[in-house]
Amino acid sequence: MPRSMRADAQANYDRIVEAAARTFATEGADTSLKAIAAEAGVGIGTLYRRFPTREDLIEAVYRNETDRLCSAVPQLLEAHGPVEALRQWMEAFVDYMLTKQGMADALPAILADREGLRLHSREALGEAVSTLLDAAIAAGRVRGDASPGDVLMAVGGITLISGHEHQRDLASRLITLLLDGLTASVGPTA
Repeated sequence: MPRSMRADAQANYDRIVEAAARTFATEGADTSLKAIAAEAGVGIGTLYRRFPTREDLIEAVYRNETDRLCSAVPQLLEAHGPVEALRQWMEAFVDYMLTKQGMADALPAILADREGLRLHSREALGEAVSTLLDAAIAAGRVRGDASPGDVLMAVGGITLISGHEHQRDLASRLITLLLDGLTASVGPTA
């Protein structure tokens, strides 16, 4: 995340990152930076001032998507029962992973090169799932032996199995099966 910026500079930064996330998810990480700038409504010079390299932009998208996904947990728990909050978070996780798949070719090198990026992501995702599971377990809605690591692995596997966005409905069906397994010994989901 950039240091403190003027409001207009922050707005440009946010628009670029959001446009890049959408474009990377559909076109891949090799898409034209000029096209991303145009979609964001900024000039290419503005994009390069904020992100001197393609890798800088990919890292910013990756961090932003991870932070957005994880920061949604309190609002989900406030608006829904714990199992429905977990379901909605899992659905959002699939979308997050689809964005990462669009950057798949570039991410391994960036994750290896940018100190702490992989650890930041793992810790943030682990904390998000732990919070959701703790709430569901405390409410008696999810089995007590549910592990955050296992749930993350299962949802990651669902994303890999369902593949690209044209099979998005498969991911939702598999999430329902996963939740059925998490709630099987405690009763119906809510």
